[in-house]
This record gives sequence, structure tokens and C-alpha cells, in this order.
Amino acid sequence: MTEALLALGGNVGNSRAILDRAVTLLLERGDIVLKARSADYLTPPWGFKYQAPFINLALVVETALSPRDLLTRCQAVELQLGRDRAHEKRWGPRTADVDIIAFGDLKIDELGLTLPHPRLFERAFVLRPLAEIAPDRLIDGKKVRDALAEVDTAGIKRLPPQP
Repeated sequence: MTEALLALGGNVGNSRAILDRAVTLLLERGDIVLKARSADYLTPPWGFKYQAPFINLALVVETALSPRDLLTRCQAVELQLGRDRAHEKRWGPRTADVDIIAFGDLKIDELGLTLPHPRLFERAFVLRPLAEIAPDRLIDGKKVRDALAEVDTAGIKRLPPQP
């Protein structure tokens, strides 16, 4: 089993419910095991600013899947939840985004799969939830907590648990 870090986000529809469903769908086959889940965070849009705020969260999972098979699963979950990558605006609104941030200590640079995630250290909306559940995790030689200290976290709000 390999530890993988996943980042989930969305800003279309009831994002908290959709992301809860995404977690359920990821885990339902039993070949991905949840080790930790962050709180939900309300975050400002990134990339394309003129859209609704996002809900973001992070997961630590263990899996026997290959990185490519995990990516396939993540994208299947996105599709099942209404994401249409072929017709969406880059960094625009979406129902669900499920990204692999890191997969063990692997470094991969293939068509459609780069690990660790190439923009991880620019994204407070990924680092903030990840720092809650894996602050000391080294990614590309840097602790998550240290990477978080280097980005602007203005506007990110930890949400209370849902009833």
C-alpha cells in the first residue's frame, strides 16, 4: 500500500455535499483506504477570479492502485459528479475536482500525470487543508507546513462540521 495525498474542491451546486459524495465514491471499492480527512475550507477562487468561492478539503489515503489507476478513479468520480473537463473553462467553475497531490515519494512526469502536483506550492487552497492533516509530510523536500507559511492564505476560512 502506498500513501497518497488528494485535494478535492468544487464551487457548483451544494459543494460540501458533492465533495462528501466524492469521498464516498473514492472509497467504495475498498482499494482506497481513508487515513485522514481535513475540515472543509471556504476558499477564494484561484486562476479565474470571477466565480463563486470554492469548498476545498484534503485526504490522506492508502492504496494498492498505481498512480495512473488512481488518477483514472479520481477522474471517474469527477465525471460521475457532473464534471465535464472537455467543455469547462480552465480553472473555472466545477462540481468536483479531485487531484492527486503526491503518491508516496514518486516523481512522475508523463502526459496527463505529473507528481508531485506541479502547482502545489502555489496553492494555499490545497496547502491549508493538507497542513491540517499532514503538516510534517515531506513533498519534494519541503514540509507541508513550511510550504503553507510561504503562500498567501487571505480569505481562507475553516468551516465548522456539518450537522
